[in-house]
Amino acid sequence: MIRFITDLFKNKEIRNRIIFTLTMLAVFRLGTVMTVPNVDRVKLQAGLGSNSILDMMSLLGGGALQTFSIFSMGVGPYINASIIVQLLSMDIIPYLAELAKSGQKGKMQMDRITRYLAIVLAFVQSITLLIAYQNQYGILMDTSAQSYLFMATVMSAGTMFLLWLGDQITTKGVGNGMSLIIFAGIVAHMPTNYANAFTSMVTDNNYSASGIAYFALFVLLNLTIIVLVVFMNQAVRKITIQYSSSSGATRGKNMNHLPLKINSANVIPVIFASAILQAPLVIMSWINQDFWLYKFMNQYLALSTPGGLIAYIVLIIFFTFFYTHLTVDPEKIAENFGKNNSYIPGVRPGKDTKRYITTVLNRITVFGAIFIAFIALLPYLLPIITNGAIPHATAPGGTGIIIVVGVALETVKELQGRLAQRTYSGFFKH
Repeated sequence: MIRFITDLFKNKEIRNRIIFTLTMLAVFRLGTVMTVPNVDRVKLQAGLGSNSILDMMSLLGGGALQTFSIFSMGVGPYINASIIVQLLSMDIIPYLAELAKSGQKGKMQMDRITRYLAIVLAFVQSITLLIAYQNQYGILMDTSAQSYLFMATVMSAGTMFLLWLGDQITTKGVGNGMSLIIFAGIVAHMPTNYANAFTSMVTDNNYSASGIAYFALFVLLNLTIIVLVVFMNQAVRKITIQYSSSSGATRGKNMNHLPLKINSANVIPVIFASAILQAPLVIMSWINQDFWLYKFMNQYLALSTPGGLIAYIVLIIFFTFFYTHLTVDPEKIAENFGKNNSYIPGVRPGKDTKRYITTVLNRITVFGAIFIAFIALLPYLLPIITNGAIPHATAPGGTGIIIVVGVALETVKELQGRLAQRTYSGFFKH
């Protein structure tokens, strides 16, 4: 590992890319502490509490929502817009479906549409949050219409600046810029989480043996979860593929594999499931907490209740299968096999190939869905199992771990690729 890092910084091009990426991430972190004008930070901090849907939004925005910074929306509106456009391009809107099949040019046009939609979503979301927070906590010093429009414009501009920042990192730095921005926001809060866990488990219990044991368990669980997430992110089911030669003969050297990831959906199912369960509760809590539907959902479908946890599991499993089949199309794979003169040994081309891939995909997705549900439930289950010794706010697991590990693995993989490319280039020059 030390040699790998040394080799990276010995390479001038890679070193410059790493420095550029770290500089851009520093700019992002600087923006997360700059509060939107006209917001009373004292009232904001006094009024904010634990809120699942807002915690999820903060996760996508680097935790900036707690301070109502200029980057409060983060890249969340762009992610939402991407999901919406992707869903609409599945033969729902013919124009988008045609663009999805038009190669690189169509992809660029779809990205342009996604960014326009992200601006709209960011502005609407900003206005909604400002009104809701003002009604709930009275955080604004000026409640005129012009003030709302100005603050929403600043927050929307912050989102678009982050998109530009992400593009710059992707082009001139290392890794995926959007992912690294989310990664930086989560990692920046990890030291605070560990400090809070140490305080609540050890310091507040006067350094008792049980408190120290629970903190050691907390650290051990975090390390174990990271190892499990790494394993699941790397785990694939390889389907053997054979290529037909021009003479009609087949040989072992023409064998290849189609890797199907066990966790193809990543964290998307958790985000969807959490939003569907928590968004109605948050909205109704801002409007009218005496409404019968709010009382019913808060009593039976909140994530602190058994009914809510069961519904959470069901939604995660459903969206895992839904998003996996959205990103991995067995029919298209079967068509590509036919175009490339390839096939799966023992399986007929066409519909049989599609059926076989679908069956394998469904089977491995069961494991992926169970794993995602397990990681997502840990922050809610551990406080119950430990009788509150490990509080929900600092409990290990959750969406953040999956995001951090996934982004780290992809970035390291890209760095290894760049290093190998430069090594081979130097070899051929000599």
